[in-house]
Amino acid sequence: MKILAGVLGALILALQYPLWVGKGGWLRVWEVDRQLESQRTRNEWLELRNSALAAEVKDLKQGFDAIEERARYELGMVKNDEVFFQVPGK
Repeated sequence: MKILAGVLGALILALQYPLWVGKGGWLRVWEVDRQLESQRTRNEWLELRNSALAAEVKDLKQGFDAIEERARYELGMVKNDEVFFQVPGK
């Protein structure tokens, strides 16, 4: 009877091994779920960034105010009829 119980126990363990460790097993499924959640989080962040960039592109295409602002702050440009004063920092 002990031998039969041992054989059945070994058979149960042999059947459980692919379920937990084998290809497509629970451990692999949990890992893929974790990767999927990580990728979804990254995709949400990228969608927000793309929306911000799309809004900026739309603003640059439609309005001259954004172009003027960029020219002033990034390139240091001034209009023809303006006077530029530079105050040295301390």
